[in-house]
Amino acid sequence: MTGTVLDYDPLTFAVIFAALALGGTMKGATGAGAPVIAIPVMAAFYDVRFAVVMMAIPGVVMNIMQLRKYHAAHLPDRFALKYAICGGTGTFLGTIILATLPVEALTLIIAGAVVAYILLRIARPGFKIPWEAARRLVWPVGLVSGVLQGSAGLSAPVSVSFLNALRIPREAFIVTISSLFTGMSLVQVPALIGFGLLTWDRALLSLAALIPLLGFMPVGNWLARRLPPVAFDRLVLVLLTILAVRLIWSALA
Repeated sequence: MTGTVLDYDPLTFAVIFAALALGGTMKGATGAGAPVIAIPVMAAFYDVRFAVVMMAIPGVVMNIMQLRKYHAAHLPDRFALKYAICGGTGTFLGTIILATLPVEALTLIIAGAVVAYILLRIARPGFKIPWEAARRLVWPVGLVSGVLQGSAGLSAPVSVSFLNALRIPREAFIVTISSLFTGMSLVQVPALIGFGLLTWDRALLSLAALIPLLGFMPVGNWLARRLPPVAFDRLVLVLLTILAVRLIWSALA
């Protein structure tokens, strides 16, 4: 970590609080997006490992909350459960990468995949992955998503892109992505502890991050209920665009 929590003035904490609040709003609206906003901001003041650890405990809490709220919207064939199991497996592998290896090259590869997907959606707005294909792809996509979550704290380039291409309703989107994130978080937290990255002081800071995140999730949910399905779909694409820019910037900086 490049600094400690005592190194910065209140303006630093205000910026981080605002990033967490915006992340909570995005999480409430789309079921994803909190790490996309919060991790790069915290990494700018501290480092990537610290930012990933900060979002570990909130990841468990927020996703379990959304699972309970939208559990009735589960997709058939235990799709979300398969997604979560593979995501958890990949997360353990990704945490090993986080603890031992740099991820710049992987980041650029994933950023390129996100950009390609966005361009595909622009060129072919009706692009959709058929359900039969999705049932086969859920295993490898979940695994890769977990590796990204464990190594960089961000699985959205793969996980969100995949679900967005299924063109499922918002409620089904949220419960499926929350299942994945829950499975990944339940593996990530003990793995971070085992590798010595999640210490007691960082765990307390991670718990404190829940205050703005949970406080602004209802704001995002309120906004989403007033958006038509097309607007929600565009909102997810905006999220992916922000994510792609962030990934490229962080890899080349």
